[in-house]
Amino acid sequence: MRVLLIQNCPLEGFGRYETYLAERGYSYRVLHPYRHCEFPRVDDYDVFFVGGTPISALEVNEHQFLGLEWRFLVKVLESHRPYFGVCFGGQLLARLLAGKVHRRANTEIGGYEVELTELGRSDPLFENFPDRFPVFQWHSDMFESDPDASTIATAWNGTAQAFRVGTAVGLQFHLEVSATDAALWADAYHAELTLVGKDKVTVVAECQEREAQMAHLADTLLDNYFKLIE
Repeated sequence: MRVLLIQNCPLEGFGRYETYLAERGYSYRVLHPYRHCEFPRVDDYDVFFVGGTPISALEVNEHQFLGLEWRFLVKVLESHRPYFGVCFGGQLLARLLAGKVHRRANTEIGGYEVELTELGRSDPLFENFPDRFPVFQWHSDMFESDPDASTIATAWNGTAQAFRVGTAVGLQFHLEVSATDAALWADAYHAELTLVGKDKVTVVAECQEREAQMAHLADTLLDNYFKLIE
């Protein structure tokens, strides 16, 4: 199975998800469209992972590489190939499927919990997951999935955190990040920390205390996803 990882920002890679692919011998490539590289043929890959960026999913048309990416991902979905979107990648999927993305009233940064919905508790994507589990968040936007999509996880306030339409999955939360990633983001996006009244030490600690469990859940999530699409 050939996997394309679309990394939309130099600092925001795929962390534990990429480690999972490497350890299990999957054939994969990391594409960096912000470097203005060419997109491959859709037929060259079987699965597409779409990652994060500080750019809003509402501003796709303001960035040439994201406009090209949008058109590429339309073809991916038209081909019915699996799509796994994380944070911005999940928001982009919502828009591609005629859902909505909104600016949040407040940015979410740090350690949180999300909860499976009734549908989520029976969804094969979350097999062997607890009903509530720890995640890491860093986002200013949120998505509303298409009415035909299944919202399978929500935040404490009921906002959507995960949805699925067939083999297309959108996640708002991060399981793949490490405390090292959190530190890099805190340095790069320090102005956002001020907005939420946190500092680097706090955010890194919140990630670190959840890191081992999140890594285990990231592996479980991809175990389930590949069973779903194979």
